[in-house]
Amino acid sequence: MIELRPYQKEAAEKAALLIQQHHIAYLAMEVRTGKTFTALFAAMLLERSNVLFVTKKKAISSIQKDAEALRMLQFVYVTNYDQLHNLPEREWDLIIIDEAHSCGAFPLPSLRAKQLKKICAGIDIIYLSGTPTPESFSQIYHQFWISSFSPFAEWPSFYKWAREFVTIGKKYLYNREINDYTNANKELIDQHCAHLFLTMTQEEAGFESLVEEEVLEVEMKPSTYWLANKLIKDRVYIGKEGQEIVCDTAVKLQGKLHQIYSGSVIAENIEMAMVIDHSKVEFIKSYFVGLKIAIFYKFQAEKGMLLWAFAGRICETPEMFNAAGNDAVFISQFVSGREGLNLSSASCLIFMNIDFSYLSYAQSRARMQSKERTTASRLFWIFSKGGIEWKIYDKVKNKSDYTSRHFQKDFNLSNARGTHTEKSKR
Repeated sequence: MIELRPYQKEAAEKAALLIQQHHIAYLAMEVRTGKTFTALFAAMLLERSNVLFVTKKKAISSIQKDAEALRMLQFVYVTNYDQLHNLPEREWDLIIIDEAHSCGAFPLPSLRAKQLKKICAGIDIIYLSGTPTPESFSQIYHQFWISSFSPFAEWPSFYKWAREFVTIGKKYLYNREINDYTNANKELIDQHCAHLFLTMTQEEAGFESLVEEEVLEVEMKPSTYWLANKLIKDRVYIGKEGQEIVCDTAVKLQGKLHQIYSGSVIAENIEMAMVIDHSKVEFIKSYFVGLKIAIFYKFQAEKGMLLWAFAGRICETPEMFNAAGNDAVFISQFVSGREGLNLSSASCLIFMNIDFSYLSYAQSRARMQSKERTTASRLFWIFSKGGIEWKIYDKVKNKSDYTSRHFQKDFNLSNARGTHTEKSKR
């Protein structure tokens, strides 16, 4: 049986006590500090024998190994969110919800939250997340709404809860005015639920290695800049073979530029994305030659370029990657790989593109970190020179999503036209 670290044992004991007193414990421990082991050990202390552990699909095998290491596997059923409709007929006595922030949609509950609410009725819950409310404190309501013992049970709907806990504003979506519920009162919320949280930072856990970030810029092909500038100016491009790229809204233009500056684009009248520029992939292959690297991408066309460039070196799972030699490569999309993956054996982590979400930034950058790692975790961003990536990076690094409003301001779209450098011309 594996020996837990002292801080994990202490956190597990506190979590078990919270379950006994309130039927809820929220382990808000930073990534790589061992939330899974802590939650499973708490289940052992509580002598629970029918534990349901809900997580992301890619994390299932890792959690099963952790349960096996604690000799808990026979008492724990691990599943992913997409299989909540297909659970075995069992009397659960504890449910562990991994990446619980993903259940925090508002003002309406997500399908995931609705499914869990039915499954969790009357059952104790341990919530796990390194970022419980990454975008708004309003995200906490539906996480606790899942539980029959919610500290906000007095407010049976988000709308009733928001009248007391949120300064409700207005915003526009597709030229329609709607209520904005993002400005929640953290101090007031904490009065009701802070006692349910157990926190742990990487520094408190004794991590010696933190992430060192570096941005590397790549000169893209002249035709890539020309296409980006064409769309900013005219909002439409018709290719020689009839490809139609239409950006009739700022949101569409933002999305197209996001694709183009990493080497691909989707035309309206063609099903598959078109690869237009291999510059980033070729740069990664030459710059990181011979190193064990993990690469995150955004779009499927980027995945195709990486599969082509690193054929024969790519490991399909994190476990295979961590066990492989010094020239292994692991690739993953931001959304599917940002949570629950341990890539601590990588020489460095590479982001071929950058997601608009702060959550993707915060969680993906932590995939290399572990308590045992004593060397610096090196993270490289691959940006196109003169592209959109720097503008996104400046926002997400400061804990903000890169929204359409930011995009329109950055590209001066209120003046109807944007400009690039002379190299954008053919």
